[in-house]
Parts: sequence; C-alpha cells; structure tokens
Amino acid sequence: MSEDGYETGRHGATTPGRLTARQERRGRTVLVALAGELDLDTLAPADEVLGQALAAGPARVVVDLAEVTFCDSSGLNLLLRTRLAALEANVELRLAATPGGQFGRLLELTGAGAVFSVHGSLPDALSET
Repeated sequence: MSEDGYETGRHGATTPGRLTARQERRGRTVLVALAGELDLDTLAPADEVLGQALAAGPARVVVDLAEVTFCDSSGLNLLLRTRLAALEANVELRLAATPGGQFGRLLELTGAGAVFSVHGSLPDALSET
C-alpha cells in the first residue's frame, strides 16, 4: 500500500531505445505511462500494457502521454481501438496529454481529441471529478 492509500502494482514492457510502457494500479484506477516513440515498430509493448490495464477490471484507465515524443497514425489507431475496448468493458478512459506536446498537437490536427476525455496534466486526469 502506498502512502496515499492506493494499492500499487507495476508492470511494464519496453522496446529498447524507442518506447517504454508501464502500468501502475492506484485503487480502482490503472495508470498507463507511455514514453518515447509510439509508432508501427513499437506498438507491441504499448498494446500489451493497455490490454493488461483493461483486463485488470478497473473503473478507470488513465494513459499518460506527456513523455511521448512521436506518435504516428498507427499509435493513434491503437488508442482509438483501446477507447472502443474500454467502452465495451464499461471502463472510463482518460488521456493526459500536454496541449503543446506532440501528442496534444496530433489530437488537435486529426480532430481525434473530440472522442477522448483529454486532460492537460496527469493530476487533472487522475482527479476523481
């Protein structure tokens, strides 16, 4: 149990030098943190960790994208598929993406931000409201 009262468990996957994907259980929320390049070559670890997060049966999954330095259409497609899987599982999906960051710009340019619950910071995405 962590000092904030959350049960914490960490699991992750890595594509050396390209992408780090990890998850952490925080009570009824699973936090998935992605860092690095999210593209066709690095989808496997991100897909694995996102799938594990949904399979854990949380009330909410928060995907932290603040450290994503590059995301192509395949990475965006993975998150769109994750959104559909979350809807089917009745799990709330939130994205934490800095508005000026690469992923925030991608959401803006593609219009995909309209279908996600996007929060400008991780604390905002983790808040109970």
